[in-house]
Amino acid sequence: MGNIVAIVGRPNVGKSTFFNRLIQRREAIVDSVSGVTRDRHYGKSDWNGQIFSLIDTGGYVKGSDDVFEAEIDKQVILAIEEADAIIFMVDVESGITGMDEDVANLLRRQDKPVLLAVNKVDNSKRLENAVEFYNLGLGEFYPIASTSGSGTGELLDALIEVLPEVEDEEESELPRFAVVGRPNAGKSSFINALIGEDRYIVTDVAGTTRDAIDTKYNRYGFEFNLVDTAGIRRKSKVKEDLEFYSVMRSVRAIENCDVCLIILDATRGFDGQVQNIFWLAQRNRKGIVILVNKWDLVEDKETNTMKEYERRIRKEIEPFTDVPIVFISVLTKQRIFKAIETAVEVFNNRSKKIKTSELNERMLPIIESYPPPAWKGKYVKIKFCMQLPTPQPQFAFFCNLPQYVRDPYKRYLENKLREEYDFKGVPVSVYFRKK
Repeated sequence: MGNIVAIVGRPNVGKSTFFNRLIQRREAIVDSVSGVTRDRHYGKSDWNGQIFSLIDTGGYVKGSDDVFEAEIDKQVILAIEEADAIIFMVDVESGITGMDEDVANLLRRQDKPVLLAVNKVDNSKRLENAVEFYNLGLGEFYPIASTSGSGTGELLDALIEVLPEVEDEEESELPRFAVVGRPNAGKSSFINALIGEDRYIVTDVAGTTRDAIDTKYNRYGFEFNLVDTAGIRRKSKVKEDLEFYSVMRSVRAIENCDVCLIILDATRGFDGQVQNIFWLAQRNRKGIVILVNKWDLVEDKETNTMKEYERRIRKEIEPFTDVPIVFISVLTKQRIFKAIETAVEVFNNRSKKIKTSELNERMLPIIESYPPPAWKGKYVKIKFCMQLPTPQPQFAFFCNLPQYVRDPYKRYLENKLREEYDFKGVPVSVYFRKK
């Protein structure tokens, strides 16, 4: 494990801007609205050849009545406990505030190196004003401007000096499972239940999670990255710029993952917006697992209630119906590990490679017994097939007249491939090429 550095401070002092600069990506959402960052946000950075992990935290507000701010404070304290060193960020424009003093009091109790970064120091006048931050009693301060990068080199030099030495270790390419769905379907609660700690803020307010955030999961023989995403709403419902960026992060998380765990609220059903998320994942050729959450809240359940619910979902996702559906309750932890087992199975199905000789031995007799129907008096003869070297299952069938093969026959071959090999939860592509 490398060193961990937490960036802490009150809201709106520029922590996320500084975080984005260090990881060299626009990973954390930045907005002039106070309190944009809610969860701990992780990224990797390096300076002078030393790699370290960064945690961007929400703004610390002591004694607030706001439901989010109370949860944010818990996240900040967890981040401080995780970190090997802490960058405490303050704002030269507003000087020392009561909230800054609260954070300083919290940090003085920690037996960890604390670097005081005075942000927005972009001229000599502000440099003079920064001197007042000696009053926080944290020793030397580092004047920086996180927007332009001024002064960050000196801060990082000092940071590297206080970090303990660690040996470099190669990071393996782990599978990525994105947890997606509508707002307030239970995505963050699902990840918290799996990892056994309150890593993500959970409230009854829809839209609590705003960024797409990675968590490494390594338990019971499984190892992968879980990505918690913001809930995706219909475009017409997205009112603020902030939510627009959150939704874009979620879409990007779908594009960059291996398997999508689509969580839906059992009391709301498989509605239009969940279907849109499903088809987005399918168009991107991702593995898919549908998780029906809050199953414990469904009233008047009978023997066939689950089967009927599943039948209605499969009706909506035709023709791609070979998708696992798991009924869970995050609150009672019902079947949540079954959900993960299923996701790992789908990942293995998506990564499956079939030898060309074996594929031809199985598929050519099937094609011979039911060849493509003649079209305009032309007979199609399929001579050979192979799996293409792509991340997801794609197959090429070589024949004399590929232009005369119709969609129903393509679906027939796809179904036969699914019968012969387990591709549950994975979109399969079938192409016809000139021999």
